Amino acid sequence: MVNIPEYYAGKNVLITGATGFMGKVLLEKLLRSCPDVRLAYVMVRSKAGQSPQARIVEMISSKLFEKLQIEQPDFAQKIVPVESDLTQPEMGLSQDDQRTLAENIHIVFHCAATIRFNEPLKDAMQLNVLATQKMLALGRKMKQLEIFLHVSTAYANCDRELIEEVIYPPPVDYRKLIDTLDWMDDDMVAVMTPKLIRDRPNTYTFTKALAEYMVQQEAGDVNVAIVRPSIVGASWKEPFPAGKGILRTMRASNDAVADLVPVDVVINTTLSAAWFSGSQRHHRPKNIPVYNCTTGGINPFHWGEVEYHVISTFKRNPLEQAFRRPNVNLTSYHLINQYWIAVSHKAPAFMYDLYLRMIGREPR
Repeated sequence: MVNIPEYYAGKNVLITGATGFMGKVLLEKLLRSCPDVRLAYVMVRSKAGQSPQARIVEMISSKLFEKLQIEQPDFAQKIVPVESDLTQPEMGLSQDDQRTLAENIHIVFHCAATIRFNEPLKDAMQLNVLATQKMLALGRKMKQLEIFLHVSTAYANCDRELIEEVIYPPPVDYRKLIDTLDWMDDDMVAVMTPKLIRDRPNTYTFTKALAEYMVQQEAGDVNVAIVRPSIVGASWKEPFPAGKGILRTMRASNDAVADLVPVDVVINTTLSAAWFSGSQRHHRPKNIPVYNCTTGGINPFHWGEVEYHVISTFKRNPLEQAFRRPNVNLTSYHLINQYWIAVSHKAPAFMYDLYLRMIGREPR
């Protein structure tokens, strides 16, 4: 087998969710560590009055891409923004862009998803299941596709005590659910949601499980691999230790395992999984390979330890463009948690939105 940079050399890669937390780290690592990759197509929608091109320019001007800028000053020429919206028919892609992707793409990284736990079921289905279904359909049209890498979550099957590296059948047939949600109004869906998701805690984990099963059912001839990270946190080493300082309070038991995994570890796993499955495409295993990317089983870290480590770590590693100085308030009590949400999350967010409006920008 060729090594990882050799495998990506001369390849055209497509990334969804490239402006998100994991997507941008994936893009940076791919371009920096695999300097001979040919082009990185990134599917981006217009947002807050910014075109996809402008969003990419803003993103690659951040500190995350500084090291890459020094090592490869012309790296931006390899990034091709593709205007799209995964919630739209044909994902909002022009006919020309569909043809270009079908002709040229060798590797797909499907990272886009909604990670809001309390997303209404219809919206979570649209973003996590239907968008994946559309991407897979596009993948089946790609003449040179070697691997379709789907980013899932270790919590897709959190109703199980033991989660092995296999795809589990969900309790509901996703096809029937898609048809049902099509005619149900929002109030009816809200009433039905607890019955539908059963033992899962939220619509996020439920729809990510449906997406995995849908990928298994509809992959056809597409070579697929799935990576399941747990809680993706701040980078450990590459390209530098970092975080944002936005989340400051949450309900948690001090004794519970905080299955945090650094984003650079997840990205290394993702790029390696695509390399391994892509290189072995002519000898594909019978079952879709699944990679659980977690830390709790081998290096358990408890929520009670988080407060000390977050504060001490970011004193040593000051943040770039941090919203605020990182702090943590953990509590298992609902009312105390509601107080800290109001003080630490809602009030600052309201003030920031007000500031953006005053300077003529759309709130984010």
